[in-house]
Amino acid sequence: MTKTDRINLYISEDDALILFDFFERFDEKKKLYFVHPAEYISLMKISEQIDKKTSVVFKSNYGELLQEARERVAQGFESDFPTIEKE
Repeated sequence: MTKTDRINLYISEDDALILFDFFERFDEKKKLYFVHPAEYISLMKISEQIDKKTSVVFKSNYGELLQEARERVAQGFESDFPTIEKE
């Protein structure tokens, strides 16, 4: 995948409002947690769309592609972000 490839995702106004609040809370507290099942459901709706629209996850070099994508997305990012945990 190149940095110019695009995938369109669609969410309802309700999901947008729920996720806005979810990410605002994360921005304020620097901690991800759910306060209502709807937050998880809204995130899963996005995940389902991604699952249906990309085949890159099935490529044999998935790990390499993931690392490259992370580097492209994070390049030049200068802000506070939460502690990174190693898997």
